[in-house]
Amino acid sequence: MEASQISTSYCGPAPLPDDLLGRWNFDPVLIAAMVLAGLSFAFLRRNATQRESGGFVLGMVTLIVIFISPLCALTVSLFSARVVHHALLVAIAAPLLAMALPRLQRNLASLAFPLLALHTVIFWLWHAPDFYAVALADTAVYWLMQISLLGSAMLLWAAVLGAPAGSAIAVLLGATAQMGFLGALLVFASQPLYLPHFLTTQPFGFDPLVDQQLAGLVMWVPASLPYLAIALVRLLGWLRQPRVQPS
Repeated sequence: MEASQISTSYCGPAPLPDDLLGRWNFDPVLIAAMVLAGLSFAFLRRNATQRESGGFVLGMVTLIVIFISPLCALTVSLFSARVVHHALLVAIAAPLLAMALPRLQRNLASLAFPLLALHTVIFWLWHAPDFYAVALADTAVYWLMQISLLGSAMLLWAAVLGAPAGSAIAVLLGATAQMGFLGALLVFASQPLYLPHFLTTQPFGFDPLVDQQLAGLVMWVPASLPYLAIALVRLLGWLRQPRVQPS
């Protein structure tokens, strides 16, 4: 695959710094899908709690930042921006949307560990250089990547939110570890791995290897913080539970 094929990316051609702020994505199909999702939630979850409704709204706002704002275009130029995009997708949007679906949490509570395995496979698959390059060159594969990442992350987060504290903490630490390990591989790689970005990083002042190392750092540290924060919340809640004294 030639680096020039990046021009066929769903988010358009690689932007330059001067035109980035004007690169909003007003894809009518995407906007219609988001409006339909909002209307469906409002109709099907009319009795949703304030917490559930707030989670859904914030999750949808995060999706707007990911897919409609200029971040979408920036991901075509910088792999580090793509990793920010994926971190927002799986670690911010996914738990917020899962928070809005309490029935899903109850139904998946016992499947937290298998869902961690599923999400890990999907996450690593789409960060394999060859699969990643195909996703950026083909719109259908691009959306397969996005939907599978978001869908598997939502299922995982729903299971975590519904699972007992011990299982939830173990799964969250496992998710943090797999993401950190992949981030470390990117940081310490001796050469750039992602062909679509070989010719697109220079206008932003990065060479491809530095961009990849920055992406690894984002995945290693900031992307892990939501998992660790929820693990800490669950741990504190667990420790505060009254203990039954032996008779």
